[in-house]
Amino acid sequence: MKRIHYSWFILAITFFSIIVAGIVRSSSGVFIEPFENEFGWDRSIISLAFAVGLFLYGISGPFMAALIEVLGLKKMMLLSMVTMLIGTLLTLMMQHSWQLIIIWGIIIGIGSGLFLTVLSPYVVTRWFEKRRGLVLGILTASTATGQLILLPILANIIERYSWRWAIALIMILCVIMLVFILFFMKNSPKEIGILPYGLKKEIEDNNKVQKKNPIIIAFNGLFEAVKVKEFWLLAGSFFICGLSTSGLIGTHFVSFCTSYGIPLVTAASLLSLMGVFDLLGTTISGWLSDRYDNRWLLFWYYALRGASLVLLPIALSKGSFMLLIIFSVFYGLDWIATVPPTVGISRQVFGIEKSGIVYGWISASHQAGAAVAAYGGGLIYKFFNSYTWTFFLAGVFCILASLFVIIIKKQHSSQLPKEGIMKQCAES
Repeated sequence: MKRIHYSWFILAITFFSIIVAGIVRSSSGVFIEPFENEFGWDRSIISLAFAVGLFLYGISGPFMAALIEVLGLKKMMLLSMVTMLIGTLLTLMMQHSWQLIIIWGIIIGIGSGLFLTVLSPYVVTRWFEKRRGLVLGILTASTATGQLILLPILANIIERYSWRWAIALIMILCVIMLVFILFFMKNSPKEIGILPYGLKKEIEDNNKVQKKNPIIIAFNGLFEAVKVKEFWLLAGSFFICGLSTSGLIGTHFVSFCTSYGIPLVTAASLLSLMGVFDLLGTTISGWLSDRYDNRWLLFWYYALRGASLVLLPIALSKGSFMLLIIFSVFYGLDWIATVPPTVGISRQVFGIEKSGIVYGWISASHQAGAAVAAYGGGLIYKFFNSYTWTFFLAGVFCILASLFVIIIKKQHSSQLPKEGIMKQCAES
């Protein structure tokens, strides 16, 4: 009987770790109204706390990638999971809005940073030589899997009991994953004497970054990347990606639905339905990114997402539950399908060794966009008592993102086998 390669066990641990981190982040939408009702806080203040968290977990990405090189993958996963556990525990004790900003903005924001930014591409690059696109699609979809399974459960617990019991469930999941990471996670294939999945012969590792300061590593990667036009196009499109997904839908979709009289559990179930189809869509996107031009994949992802966001307010105003289901299915297929082709282009342009740090910065722009939408959506609601303009503008920006990605110059791996364009920049 053929033994299962340990890379697949690493994939499973990473998958479930990201699920837990993803549910912590995506659960913010179901906590907005409970926090409003219990503490009397303004929705814009609650949105600000979640926006700070989205921004910090994004901006921490390149530093997390550098810290992995210094401290090791396993230690960084343990530290990050413990940080999220501390944040959820402190949530049970908070009494003031500034505490919410510190806990959900800073502590949970930084704690979730590793899992939701650079962990997937790092594990894929280090543990897999073959099936990279497919594996990245699976890992990227794992954030939606947590949303799929747990958001309706959390919403039901909140309605029946209290938001504190929902937080307690999240804490239990964090503890379970801590145990699995502690006993089964490994830093690299070399640590257990194997090669990455699909690699037949060991390749010499010339990576020396582990001896350097992680802050210097992160900023050196940024200073090199900003010289390349493709970095700005990817970062700009990913800013809009974050604005139109986790920042907008992840934070405000449930509240948008409840403002039209849809029950909390029903709204959360619609969001989890997106998770079902995102799991499918992102996995397929990973498969497609191994076979087709990543630029055209991104073009269609952004264009179709923009159209769906413009139509959502119409579906809600008509009160058509069938249209909402259609939106949830359609939007779910496209939610984070953008990640595999974005990582693919990043790897083609910047080379395998540097793509982790550079993607960390590109991911930071994603979360900057998410933060803008999370706070901006709450602010627009405060002034207009409606989310309609928020969703319409997000749709228009998605159309703009589709134009960003299609003007990226097509890369030929035969011309840039390892170091990518950044090698050319360094030599020029």
